[in-house]
Amino acid sequence: MGTDTVRTDAADEAAGRRREQRGWYFYDWACSVYSTSVLTVFLGPYLTSVAEEAADADGFVHPLGIPVRAGSFFAYSVSLSVIVAVLVMPLVGAAADRTGRKKPLLAVAAYVGATATTAMFFLGGDRYLLGGFLLIVANAAQSVAMMLYNSYLPQIAPPEERDAVSSRGWAFGYASGSLMLILNLALYLAHDSFGVSESMAVRICLASAGLWWGAFALIPLRRLRDRRSTSDGGEREPTAKEPTAKASTTKAPSAMGFRQLAATVRDMRRHPLTLAFLLAYLIYNDGIQTVISQASVYGSEELGLGQSTLIGAVLLVQVLAVAGALAMGRMARTYGAKRTILGSLVAWTVTLAAGYFLPAGAPVWFFVLAAGIGLVLGGSQALSRSLFSHLVPPGKEAEYFSAYEMSDRGMSWLGPLLFGITYQLTGSYRDAIISLVAFFVIGFALLARVPVRRAISDAGNPVPPTI
Repeated sequence: MGTDTVRTDAADEAAGRRREQRGWYFYDWACSVYSTSVLTVFLGPYLTSVAEEAADADGFVHPLGIPVRAGSFFAYSVSLSVIVAVLVMPLVGAAADRTGRKKPLLAVAAYVGATATTAMFFLGGDRYLLGGFLLIVANAAQSVAMMLYNSYLPQIAPPEERDAVSSRGWAFGYASGSLMLILNLALYLAHDSFGVSESMAVRICLASAGLWWGAFALIPLRRLRDRRSTSDGGEREPTAKEPTAKASTTKAPSAMGFRQLAATVRDMRRHPLTLAFLLAYLIYNDGIQTVISQASVYGSEELGLGQSTLIGAVLLVQVLAVAGALAMGRMARTYGAKRTILGSLVAWTVTLAAGYFLPAGAPVWFFVLAAGIGLVLGGSQALSRSLFSHLVPPGKEAEYFSAYEMSDRGMSWLGPLLFGITYQLTGSYRDAIISLVAFFVIGFALLARVPVRRAISDAGNPVPPTI
């Protein structure tokens, strides 16, 4: 009887874990349309055109009196959104770890981002400042929400399942992005048939991403449960009276953000190998995210490709990324996550170098390049997330993932800044895109030096058989 009870409890626990994992996947399904339709496809070229409409005779806009080339405004806005996220994420992450109440914080971040994205419907004419503001709010909110979402991974999946669970989450996201892009493409290409202008079609596509994000976020918010990890790796339910953060009514939010970030970094210094992996990830992922966020601008401005071609190429990336994420997840079972990631960085470097030589006005070669990106995109991101989850000390999930998220899903600041400055100095998007090779080369060198088995053990976590 006792054995039967244990088996029943284990089966119930496994069933509950699978249900929670399926709910977790759906947040990627909900929010990935923002990264795909908004950040990657529509907003870059559209906001650039709005800024160009407001530019002076020399091609500059003047936000707060600062001269900015219209072609760089989108990249600078992405960079500024990261500064905002850097101030907010450490505070939210620390509060989530102290209280164990991640779900209410996830809900706030998700719906702030979804609302800002939906409000992009009103971006038209020369309202580039409105576009920049909404982009900053949506990007920062997405960064906070993804930090909280990622921090659930070590709590809902045991070590041997994490590569597969993380890969499935990315696959859900890319499948969602593909579906929304098909709908967007149908509207954009046939906008005359629907009786709307091209500008209106783009604005509808932007707003629909926000509505999708908000609607499907309800599923993970119903299925995920709050819990708080203990220092020995166990869990307990949060109590209603736990403080959400240390009281501080006299410090400015920016000072509090930097103080908490400094405290997180000081704690990471006790785990130098975790910090070494994070440094490598921040560098190579900065390159990945900048390529994603600036690819449509490169295609439209440098290669002279139309919006329908860009949407088709990104759709190809999304479709192949589903298969790529799942395939690289299986490769990690044989070769380990670290070796698989290193191989993907080599592929990224070769792909980016090839992109520099793409001829203008040749969509076929742009599609070939998109296919190469799609095959390595999802897997390199999914395996980086699952590998980092092994390196996080128990009870520090949200706090450590706040540092991790600073460079995730197009929120990194150095890559877009380098891209924007290179273009501003040279006037060439080809020079801007090739400058990003440095991120992959340096990231590869740093990751290769990290002994991940020892890093996992030093963090106090069990070491999987293959890593």
